[in-house]
Amino acid sequence: MQADLTHQNVLVTGAAGFIGSHLCDALLAAGATVYGVDNFLTGRPDNLVHLNDNHHFNFIKADVIQSPDSYLPGSVKFDHVFHLASPASPPRYQAHPVETYLVNSLATHQLLQYLLVTNPEATFLFASTSEVYGDPLEHPQRETYWGNVNPNGPRSCYDEAKRLGESICGVHQRDFELDVRIVRIFNTFGPRMDMDDGRVIPDFAKQILVGRPLKIFGNGFQTRSYCFVSDLVAGLVLLGTQPNLAGATVNLGNPGEYTVTLTAETMFAIAQQLGLAKQPQFEVSYHPLPIDDPSRRRPDISKAKQLLEWQPLISFEEGLKPTLEFFAQSS
Repeated sequence: MQADLTHQNVLVTGAAGFIGSHLCDALLAAGATVYGVDNFLTGRPDNLVHLNDNHHFNFIKADVIQSPDSYLPGSVKFDHVFHLASPASPPRYQAHPVETYLVNSLATHQLLQYLLVTNPEATFLFASTSEVYGDPLEHPQRETYWGNVNPNGPRSCYDEAKRLGESICGVHQRDFELDVRIVRIFNTFGPRMDMDDGRVIPDFAKQILVGRPLKIFGNGFQTRSYCFVSDLVAGLVLLGTQPNLAGATVNLGNPGEYTVTLTAETMFAIAQQLGLAKQPQFEVSYHPLPIDDPSRRRPDISKAKQLLEWQPLISFEEGLKPTLEFFAQSS
């Protein structure tokens, strides 16, 4: 299914973020007029610079924790809202815990209340996360799994805020009859990632490009699943705009599962093929595992296949090539 959003107005919060900026590109390509909001807490202006001359893109510098009336143009009726605004990596949300829990809770509530008044027919997609599953006791993780989350740990400002955001969405869907959908995003990678955001792929890339041993936290046996950003965005557009999906909660990610050690080995091998590795051979160093770091992560995407006819098309190895080239050009 290919979305046709001609003559539709779409709001994207977190538009200058890694995923948000790619989502803006996809929505514009589908014919939409896009209003992107960001305060650059973790988003970057460089991610949107290529849209400066696009007359269908309207950027609004604002903090979405504020009332939507204070930053959204009252004359615009939004057909679709994608609420992606939030720090997303542990170092970033731990540096901004208050902003993180407010943007996922208060801002979610305020945006839904705004739609209730201005356009209750609009669709609203809340960007949740695989972190709502915590350190899972179910593997792979299905949408029916309630999770194993520490409610007051160093990651809880993000994990529990996303869970509260989902609850707020559920209230507005059930009690106010708004068309609300929830996406649980699993690890995503690609060009425009911030090399300094502290997640595993940017960290390994930075170490490879400067010739340092790759830092592995724990024993390296913990697993992750990596989805290339274009695949994820295709799923976001479908889930956020297709009809008859009110109340849906859907995992989006790539079910291919890699240990952290295999991730490091794969990235180093691809970097060597591209002539980007600065060290002559693969080396690692081991460090203590962060508190509440999940041991296994892999999505069950059966629901996405059924509802959206969606599945990832780009392998981890294939996606690493443009990703590493982007990091090399940015460093």
